[in-house]
Amino acid sequence: MKVAEGRLQVLQIYRLLQYVHKGDRSQIEKMVEMGVEDLINLTEPREGTGVLHLAAVANNADMVSFLLAQGAQPNVQDKRGRSPVMLAAELGHDDSLALLAKNSADMNLLDAEGKGVLFYCIFPTKRHMRCLQVALESKADVNNVSLAGTPVFLLACQHAAECLAMCLSILEKGADPNAASQATGRTALMEAAGAGSVELVRAVLQKGADPNGLDKNRFHAAHFAAMGGFFEVIQVLSAYSADMGVMTIDGDTPLHFAARGGFTDCCRFLAQRGCNPKLKNQDGLLPRQIAKDYDHRAVVKELKKAERIQSKPGVSNRNAPWALTLHDWSKEHESSLRNAFVEESKFEGKEVVSGETFLSVLQRFQAPVELDQLHTILLAHNKTKEGVVNINDFFKGLKYLQKQFTIASYGPKKNKSIKGGKKVKKKAKWSLPMPICTMPPELMSRRDDGGPPNYMIEAYQLSTDVGRFDRDHPPRHPIEDDSAWYTDGPDRVYSNISYCVKTGDLESLRLAFSQGVPVDVKDPFYKTPLMTACSSGNYEVALYLCKLGADVNARDQFLWTPLHHACHAGQLDIMALLVESGAAVDTPALNGATPLMRAIESCRPCCVDYLIKAGAKVTTENKKAQNCLDIARDYADYRTVDLIQAKIATLPKPKENPKVKGQPQPKPRPSTAKVKGLGIMTPAPSKTTLKKVTSQKDSVIMHSSRITSGQFNKVDISYVPKTAWAKQPATSQLLEKKEQRRERFSCDVDFEDFMMPFSKNIRQKSLELTADTDYHLYRVPGGQGLTAGEASPPTEGFENQQLEVKAKPLLLLGRSLYKSDAFSCFATDFGHSALRPPVRLQSSPLETGSTPDFQ
Repeated sequence: MKVAEGRLQVLQIYRLLQYVHKGDRSQIEKMVEMGVEDLINLTEPREGTGVLHLAAVANNADMVSFLLAQGAQPNVQDKRGRSPVMLAAELGHDDSLALLAKNSADMNLLDAEGKGVLFYCIFPTKRHMRCLQVALESKADVNNVSLAGTPVFLLACQHAAECLAMCLSILEKGADPNAASQATGRTALMEAAGAGSVELVRAVLQKGADPNGLDKNRFHAAHFAAMGGFFEVIQVLSAYSADMGVMTIDGDTPLHFAARGGFTDCCRFLAQRGCNPKLKNQDGLLPRQIAKDYDHRAVVKELKKAERIQSKPGVSNRNAPWALTLHDWSKEHESSLRNAFVEESKFEGKEVVSGETFLSVLQRFQAPVELDQLHTILLAHNKTKEGVVNINDFFKGLKYLQKQFTIASYGPKKNKSIKGGKKVKKKAKWSLPMPICTMPPELMSRRDDGGPPNYMIEAYQLSTDVGRFDRDHPPRHPIEDDSAWYTDGPDRVYSNISYCVKTGDLESLRLAFSQGVPVDVKDPFYKTPLMTACSSGNYEVALYLCKLGADVNARDQFLWTPLHHACHAGQLDIMALLVESGAAVDTPALNGATPLMRAIESCRPCCVDYLIKAGAKVTTENKKAQNCLDIARDYADYRTVDLIQAKIATLPKPKENPKVKGQPQPKPRPSTAKVKGLGIMTPAPSKTTLKKVTSQKDSVIMHSSRITSGQFNKVDISYVPKTAWAKQPATSQLLEKKEQRRERFSCDVDFEDFMMPFSKNIRQKSLELTADTDYHLYRVPGGQGLTAGEASPPTEGFENQQLEVKAKPLLLLGRSLYKSDAFSCFATDFGHSALRPPVRLQSSPLETGSTPDFQ
């Protein structure tokens, strides 16, 4: 490398590089002739870039050819040791690389890191593959090792999933199959096994790679294959006599890694091929225990079988290790062995060979067994003493192995059939139906034009020239935005109105209501937009809907009102909005529960206190004859209990009148009197309504009055712009809205996993219970279902006893489930699923079968 020195050389080389970059050949010729000596082979002093470097990077093959004709040397290196060939290969410029190779470029040059040109070709594109082929044809060193100790073939195997063809090409050109990293000790076989490339693993082993090589942490190729669950790779390794029971420094066998990943077939195969399932790692864990920790039940089942087989050393093992290796080897080389058997067979048209031919072929192919073991296989196939061996029986392996140990047992299972060819259908496991209450299609209101149902609304999409207008710079007048005349508008996209309510998409809601969609339209789950806004805690949308006149007393299929949903979600501000808009505070649901009862279940004392002050009745009972105080005690929130008890204490006690007691209450008189045969009397019409107005068509006065009053049709000449610019909030308004949400729900509202306070509290308590308590289920004799607890099962006569427990029964799908200390669950309210709060109960005597109300 000749670096330009002195001011004259530096200025001339930079000027020459500028001409090369521009492609000015006349100036290049002029500078080469009149410039300093050997100017075309000088490099600039900063990075050592020469003229061929610049042309190769630009992939300008004509310029490369021109510079070579002017005397440029193709082996000039920059300060990092990179030649033009390396830069062209790195960028995949195969034309420039081929031209340089044709002009005797040295393909064995090394850069400052000891890397040759092949290191720069390893990239998963067709252009880089062509560069690799050019370099290999030019005798590039396939065993090049960098200064960091990484062979080029090992680097290619690390990217075997994407560069398989490159790996095979380098291997065919004579790369060392046992190439290993000097830093970690990992071999090319390990990298190929870790990438799951069966073809590359097979090719490396056929070239003579050591199947039992270990790295510096005693990792084996089987460890890497087990990590990824590559069953076929493990099978090929076993065919080449790989040791499946090797342990790492940490004591992990391949079975530990396969169990961690939940690979059932790999675990079964490894246990059968010599990997001991009863070996523990340094953490003291068996493979079965690791699989259990990761909840891989099928793996646990297979490992239990393997442990039972391993724990019977006295039983004679029919499946000898050498027999398993021979079977795997025969399946790996089945095609070549079949051809050899057919060529040397004396029985034409039959798939049988003589015993001598059978032994000679296996010896010629170097079967991984001893001669006496081959005789044992021959005797197993020649029990009839006919002197012949069936080829198909040999490859199946059933003559000398148990069926579950053969390769064929790992394939897909065939369907069982009976006489007549009819398939045997297994009875499906019965499961309890859980219907979801949805609106029938015939009851859904649809658009007049036959479009989607009304609850599917058109999503608002602003189509404008973003170079002229945005949310911070809207048009001053609708006519100003004429971008609809020269831009293509987006296609219509329909979205569920409930989704728009949850996300606060007010633009889409405004567009829908302007198109005539009813403000109280119901989705398939009978929920109006106001109900959805109340349950999701979206105050802005709820306020917008109330201003549009949404029905605050609408009911869903369970007779829940929007106030029920707001109370259940614990949204105090939305509750106040609904009450101020005229919502009834004592409306009963399908099971008789009032909004106050829902507020008690949400464990929000502020909501309970607001409803009590708003006039909600605390003495109302549901259909289980439970009042608000009973429900508060079931949910064990002392704050709500105190509020309700204080309210009940202020109520006047009802006076009992013995004379009136027992007498039926008189029915209220109707407001209108009845007339015989006419039903209810209606008010008499006024005299003015009975008068008929006579028309005077020919009257000029009537004609002019109609013109002035607008009764005649007028021609509408108003201009309707194509782009309807919605009142989009500016960036400052969006930031202000985000700050308000943070003040209301904390800063976690910006994350995707944010949950409302009610749901977050329930989830946290549920996880605490799951981690702290291990419940046991047993059936109560004479009781109503299952009992869970840490105590022993109940004794006889339990149905007649009273117990001191810290539990309450939970009514779930018609059964009682007892949990001690606390619980949380999904309860069913006549088809309405709602997440219930954790309940903490004091010790109190309970009768068997008693159930609190979770309506």
